Amino acid sequence: MYRHAEGAVARSTSPVLCLNRMPQNMGMDHRGMPDTVYTISRFILEHQPPEARGEFTNLLYDVALAAKLIAQKTTRAGLVDILGDAGGVNVQGELQKKLDVYADDIMFRIFDHTGRLCAMASEEREGVIPIPERFEKGSYVLVYDPLDGSSNVDVNVSIGTIFGIFRCRDWQTRGSLQDVLQPGRSLVAAGYVLYGASTMLVYSTGQGVHGFTLNPEIGEFLLSHPSIRLPEPPAYYSVNGARYPYWSPAVRRYLDWLERGEGGPSSLSFRYIGSLVADFHRNLLKGGIFCYPAERDRPDGKLRLLYEAAPLAFLAEQAGGYASDGRRAILDLVPASLHQRVPLFIGNRWLVEKAEELIRRLD
Repeated sequence: MYRHAEGAVARSTSPVLCLNRMPQNMGMDHRGMPDTVYTISRFILEHQPPEARGEFTNLLYDVALAAKLIAQKTTRAGLVDILGDAGGVNVQGELQKKLDVYADDIMFRIFDHTGRLCAMASEEREGVIPIPERFEKGSYVLVYDPLDGSSNVDVNVSIGTIFGIFRCRDWQTRGSLQDVLQPGRSLVAAGYVLYGASTMLVYSTGQGVHGFTLNPEIGEFLLSHPSIRLPEPPAYYSVNGARYPYWSPAVRRYLDWLERGEGGPSSLSFRYIGSLVADFHRNLLKGGIFCYPAERDRPDGKLRLLYEAAPLAFLAEQAGGYASDGRRAILDLVPASLHQRVPLFIGNRWLVEKAEELIRRLD
């Protein structure tokens, strides 16, 4: 149990952290920004319950450290030998960029020895990543896309890291497939890091969504976007319109509804970057929907359920939104394999539910 500042008692559903309430002494300035400097470490420490053992708290610190190291490379990408292809192909059959390889290696090195994880899984690797025998086994599982949108690196477009954290299920082994193949409803935390004009870490532990911006002068993430909610009315829709001929009749009808306002939200503007984290981040702050539908030659969609869709769906619901594959909630889908793909509609709830309605009726 924890107590709100005004004295009302509520029960935390988060396994470790209670982050739906703001610090009692925090005010907001005229821009809606916190008027007190809150580092990510201070914010986490002040909002963990007394019974917390520190394992999960330190796991979040590790995420922040990994973000700083990757950001240090992405901001200097044009000045060092980190651009271009690495010469390999990942498990998805995609040509790996040098930054892909670097980011994946950083994530592994940060987390493999801490004693906080029982297993990891990466979009860049084929199987479950076990914790080396010489290190202690922990209570959590980390899944991640080390560098989403890496094909945009060479042209200096925003990219990101996506992560999700589950509890370990199989206590008899040092990490198994059972530990990793969990539905999004079982996530205890999820988030992303956006490497753009500034570096932002946005995450949730099931008690609201909070954003932290990296101050490069002091090397620390500072609370900049507390309690993020998808605004109404929404401002944008994001989709690769060049794929229109390959969509089903229902999806084409839905995009006509978004674009032309045929009984729909005629005030929406079109914005599409082609980098999932960047498109999702903009829509999270401004309101809207991101779509990556199924196609004729790609009926299962393109985005990965475990590493991309589920963590962002967790954030969307915590911010008052919703995510669907067009028929079911993303968070209810149980992965059948590590690299399962899925269509994705994510953003303001009523926009996503309209897509579900049309797909049920017309497809």
